[in-house]
Amino acid sequence: MRSNDITVVKLGGSHAGSAHLSRWLGILAACGGNVVLVPGGGPFADAVRKAQPKMGFDEAAAHHMALLAMEQYGRALASLTPGFRVAGTSAAIRRVLREGHVPVWAPTGMVLRAPDIPASWDITSDSLAAWLAGRIGARCLLLIKQGGPFEGVIGAAKLAAWNVVDRAFPRFLSKSGVQAAIVAASENGAETAQALRTGADIGAHIDLQPRDALLSRPWPRSRHRAGAGR
Repeated sequence: MRSNDITVVKLGGSHAGSAHLSRWLGILAACGGNVVLVPGGGPFADAVRKAQPKMGFDEAAAHHMALLAMEQYGRALASLTPGFRVAGTSAAIRRVLREGHVPVWAPTGMVLRAPDIPASWDITSDSLAAWLAGRIGARCLLLIKQGGPFEGVIGAAKLAAWNVVDRAFPRFLSKSGVQAAIVAASENGAETAQALRTGADIGAHIDLQPRDALLSRPWPRSRHRAGAGR
């Protein structure tokens, strides 16, 4: 059953040292009861990436450690923001939403029990956010990304080719059955906040079947390395 007023928002690990972070945390906190936050892995996932080739641990261990990195980043965000509550199950997410707060997803338990999520660096928090949105029946998935601007209609496959999202994202978005959009972190956020509260359209639509002329253009500005945020 689809919820008409819940948006899953992915805020990646690349925002950890960004000047935009506190502003977006405030915007999301003001949307309590309407937003589920999926954190990236940030510097914690980067540490796992660097350690794997040096130590030689396998993909299953790296996958588990990267999920824990997302939880570390999420707990850091929750500590910075009144109204954020860490939640690791669908039931806990719904409970926090009913209380009018913002659930910050702790993904480890749910993801490790999911047979459809393989242990791979090709799957980052972008794909996991799409998976969660489908799992909880969210109305929409919103990606807040560095770079941009993002306008009109943008194909999911093109975003993956530009390294704005991970390579598995188009497949996970398709399976989720949810609508998706993307906004640049540099935007002032006022319109986004209003849309999150009212259920209006947000940002540039992410299309699974690209038709817009925008898709033939090269990536307009600095590329974003999706894997950095898990």
